[in-house]
Amino acid sequence: MKATLSPSLADDTPDRIRILVADDHVTVLEGLVAIIGRQPDMNVVAAAVNGREAVDLWRKHRPDVALLDLRMPLLDGVGAIEEIRPHDSGARIIILTTFDADADISKAIKAGARGYLLKDAPREELLACIRKVHAGQTSLSPELVTKLAAGLSSVPLTARERDVLTLLARGRSNKEIGGSLFISETTVKSHLRSIFTKLNVLSRTEAIAAASQRGLVKL
Repeated sequence: MKATLSPSLADDTPDRIRILVADDHVTVLEGLVAIIGRQPDMNVVAAAVNGREAVDLWRKHRPDVALLDLRMPLLDGVGAIEEIRPHDSGARIIILTTFDADADISKAIKAGARGYLLKDAPREELLACIRKVHAGQTSLSPELVTKLAAGLSSVPLTARERDVLTLLARGRSNKEIGGSLFISETTVKSHLRSIFTKLNVLSRTEAIAAASQRGLVKL
């Protein structure tokens, strides 16, 4: 089944956040398209009913933000992220789902999701998540951060690692972190490897979420 959009929604509009939405439940999909489409700063450019179609439409439209269901036929949300990221490692993707198991959250974040939101979240939270991810930030609800941070290593971070982590949470690149702290990018990468090990995480996004839960940074 192909999802369709009205011409008014499908048209690109300057200065709006261009969004791809994917969900195999048509009623949910249409509801999301309607909610997002009413926002003055957002525009739904494509809608998909399975993961394979989501990847194809992402390649065609290159949206600013993709909102993907976790469980979809042909290709799930994590699989879709893994196919999209080789084309754009900075792709801004949000997983929207009814599932909040630790493994689901961790897999999505490790795959590269910038946000993870439950389908029963208030409309305002959904829209705020889209805007936050579009701005280059990470968006996880406090409840999901708690789940993700379970079982963290108790090895403390050094003062320098805390500095690096703080700048990382502010969206700074390795080069920018190095410039702010007067250290080389190689040293920054070394600190990040140590931080990832101590926090028991595999990605920058996951490190920020875990550090926030431990009170090391504020999102």
